[in-house]
Amino acid sequence: MTERKPYRVIISGGGTGGHIYPAIAIANALRARHPDTEILFVGAQGRMEMQKVPEAGYSIEGLWISGLQRKLTIDNLAFPVKIISSSFKANQIINEFKPHAAVGVGGYASGPLVYVASLRKVPSLLQEQNSYAGLTNKMLSNQVDKICVAHPGMEKFFPAEKLVFTGNPIRKEIVELAQQKLDEKKEEAIEYFGLDPQKQTLLVIGGSLGARTLNESVINNIQLLVDANVQVIWQSGRYYYKKMKAQLTATPDHTGIQLREFLTRMDLAYSVSDVVISRAGALSISELALVQKPVIFVPSPNVAEDHQRKNAEALVRAKAALMITDDEAPQSLIKQVLTLLADKSQQKQLRQNIQQWARPEAADHIAQEVVKLIEEKQ
Repeated sequence: MTERKPYRVIISGGGTGGHIYPAIAIANALRARHPDTEILFVGAQGRMEMQKVPEAGYSIEGLWISGLQRKLTIDNLAFPVKIISSSFKANQIINEFKPHAAVGVGGYASGPLVYVASLRKVPSLLQEQNSYAGLTNKMLSNQVDKICVAHPGMEKFFPAEKLVFTGNPIRKEIVELAQQKLDEKKEEAIEYFGLDPQKQTLLVIGGSLGARTLNESVINNIQLLVDANVQVIWQSGRYYYKKMKAQLTATPDHTGIQLREFLTRMDLAYSVSDVVISRAGALSISELALVQKPVIFVPSPNVAEDHQRKNAEALVRAKAALMITDDEAPQSLIKQVLTLLADKSQQKQLRQNIQQWARPEAADHIAQEVVKLIEEKQ
């Protein structure tokens, strides 16, 4: 019997944490199955994957690519040139790395890479996280061999025979958190964030770049939280951190408000939180389901086909989450938080009902599909 050579896999995509962390989870799952697997990431130059992927221990190449804007800009005029340039670079990467498979997780960079890989007859797989398919994945769907999805009914976007229902890949530390005793992690989290174990804790997460409405809803009602003796772990995001910090510093008695630009230990943040405020992106929903947290979703209105609202409404119908619209949030969000913090019965109901969205094995399932594709073509 001939010895199996190490598999080589390219994983492409990114732009936001919602694409990057699932991609890293897939890479980790591939390595868990076959530790000698060689993995190369391909992202967009200047985007956060160029920092986050190396931090996770993987190599990454950058393409000169960005998305189309909704108005006439210099970037839009350069878009055709970027596509050509990125396609040439993708072809060069494939020539040098010689992958056995290519995986696209959505985002700008996955388009040129997966398209060129499919033309080169490299087995290709897409991972679609949302209930409304992204433009890049829809355009690539006829080129690839498999499409891993996290929601039912995705045949309205993709060829039904290519679909595999896997759920969304979750960061390893969040899966491990769900498998541990939360009380043990909670003690570590209290020390890490410098919290009072006697107080209730609100977690606010608006995404890696930040969410203006969430930040303004919190800062403009911060005194309500202080007066209610609620402590807060608050990820403002890169774009809003300095402004929020300046405004928070002017707030009396704000020592219980832990403002961070970015939360590197989401496992600890989840473990210690009693209630969570979040956007309704696919990754956030999957993680919150896994750790079973009572959550109030504020869907972003700035996404294709309003898919965050559709995601959140599905959970609201199942009594698995609460939802406040972006327009309502400045006036109603913190009041709703305080009501939920006072209602232990509703918290219990939300925790129980959100479990059905949890798919802890998703990353391994996708890794299994990648390996299957490779072995079928060899």
